[in-house]
Amino acid sequence: MSRSELARRQAELLHALLADGPPPPGFDPARLRVEARLLRRKHGRVLAHQRPELVEALGERYGPLFAEFNAGRPKKAAERSGAYADEFVTWLIDGGHLPKPKRRLVDRLRRC
Repeated sequence: MSRSELARRQAELLHALLADGPPPPGFDPARLRVEARLLRRKHGRVLAHQRPELVEALGERYGPLFAEFNAGRPKKAAERSGAYADEFVTWLIDGGHLPKPKRRLVDRLRRC
């Protein structure tokens, strides 16, 4: 198998796992769905570890809200976790799940 063919097949597999793409030939669709769920949960745990204040602020709503966000915007394979977490926070604020952060005093002073 050539490198380009291998890269194409890997991209198909990642698309199936991370973005609900169709299963590539030779893969069991049921097993891919299980693996995809596990990866999404792992992303949720990593994000919770990176941003414990979100878990604290959202409480029991964290899991369902992350699942909703992730279903509409799965993490890309090469995407930094911090950037994905920032996008989740923006989604939470835009959706009214978290209050808009107050401007810092320094930001206000710079505008004067």
